[in-house]
Amino acid sequence: MSRLTCGDVYGRFDVLFNRVRVIQKKSGQFDMLLCVGSFFGTSPESQTHWDEYKSGAKKAPIQTYVLGANNQETVKHFKDVDGCELAANITYLGRKGLFTGASGLQIAYLSGIESSSEPAPAYCFTAKDVTSLKMSLMSNSKFKGVDILLTSSWPKDVSNYGNALPNEASKKCGSALISNLAFNLKPRYHFAALEGENYERLPYRNHLVLQENAQHVSRFISLASVGNLDKKKYIYAFNIVPMSLTDIADLVKQPLDVTENPYRKSDKDTPKSKGNKSAEEEEPTQQFFFDLNKPQGKKRQTDGKGGRQSQAKQPRKHPQPTGPCWFCLASPEVEKHLVVSIGDNCYVALAKGGLMSDHVLILPIGHYQSTVDLSSDVVKEVEQYKAALRTFFKTKGKRYVMFERNYKSQHLQLQVVPLPLSCCTTEDIKETFILQAQEQGMELLEIPEHSDIKQIAQPGTPYFYVELDSGEKLFHRIKKHFPLQFGREVLASEAILNIPTRADWKDCKSSRAEEEDLTKTFRDAFEPFDFTLQD
Repeated sequence: MSRLTCGDVYGRFDVLFNRVRVIQKKSGQFDMLLCVGSFFGTSPESQTHWDEYKSGAKKAPIQTYVLGANNQETVKHFKDVDGCELAANITYLGRKGLFTGASGLQIAYLSGIESSSEPAPAYCFTAKDVTSLKMSLMSNSKFKGVDILLTSSWPKDVSNYGNALPNEASKKCGSALISNLAFNLKPRYHFAALEGENYERLPYRNHLVLQENAQHVSRFISLASVGNLDKKKYIYAFNIVPMSLTDIADLVKQPLDVTENPYRKSDKDTPKSKGNKSAEEEEPTQQFFFDLNKPQGKKRQTDGKGGRQSQAKQPRKHPQPTGPCWFCLASPEVEKHLVVSIGDNCYVALAKGGLMSDHVLILPIGHYQSTVDLSSDVVKEVEQYKAALRTFFKTKGKRYVMFERNYKSQHLQLQVVPLPLSCCTTEDIKETFILQAQEQGMELLEIPEHSDIKQIAQPGTPYFYVELDSGEKLFHRIKKHFPLQFGREVLASEAILNIPTRADWKDCKSSRAEEEDLTKTFRDAFEPFDFTLQD
């Protein structure tokens, strides 16, 4: 269930759709493109370009959904406030409402910019519009939130408790009404534009810790304008399984970098946060006619008590090995002369038959099959080792690529392979993984930034996972067969390290004495960066 979202198009239709074609050629087909901000431009040239799409001379390569006008000049393009088809494959969602896709994905949307007066111009929304949209959704007793929220304007105070904004001016922008809307609709993803900036906020909570049952987290992402000269990110690819089809325990998992809700104060201070009669009277005008929802199989069962089952659930004990394990640290099978560092929950060891002499593994001390099985304490220490290795390799003029194969393996092995900065760029590495996967009939999908792999794969799910030094992550769900040496083959290929003869670890074995020397050399060099040795 792959989607694309973009920022302000401003009439640069060819630039946008050509970029979409390139992305789909590399990564496969996407289900839809969601456009936030200003879709139309105001120049005569942009009108000429639009006429080509409106007449059918050109066609969008993907089903595209857009929000309404943000200024008086572009109101003319949106003839029906309830939404309509603008051109082949291009649909105006409407002034406000809920779009439900065939998979059950729920997308709430609000067009325009905030107006403080009534009647509002056609390109504006008011407090009455926001209240009406909230009430139409929240009146359902089973409402837990929406999958996606689309607005053109930013929410006010979005950076509270979060990562820094791209510039100081952004702190003054935003609508308090949209903050209130986001606080109440609890979108898993909230996209906005208009500010010309790419800002991906850290995920934030939708519940009060120790006071309320755990709920899913929300992510706010602002995208820059299409084709901007500063090359700021204007298109975002992501995968999302509808909330209605996601197991409650998976839905409420909290990533390590989650923050407090930036709008909690805003919600209390914003006037008209409660429903009123005028808003309720307007409720029937909400447009739900784009509802493509059809039966898509059975929902996974929950306890029927609003997710309380996950609160009462006892911690799951990780399984013990059914036979000898070469990686459980207490096992006699472990080749302990390869161990570089030992923490409380994890350890680092030199890879046997490594691609490079400093190719290492991060492994849990206890028996865990994959990353998605790890307890929070183990995850925390894995992240500490990642950070330490990243810093260490950087001092050596290297970047690392990390990958995991949860297939035909019984103990988690995070392969950490350092690459000279001079051999290739991070983008080259990413493209090589994607292309070589495609050549073997596999699809590597990009995981949204700040997402947790545990939100995508459940325990027991076979998968292949790549993490780049930029923080970008690629994921493939293994269905039947998978080449066991795929990660090594990609890195050993001509496009990256150009050492194809080392793709199989069995062809790279060293003697015991050589392994001991390599381990000592690495251990000594890594010692200043090893957090387990710090006071």
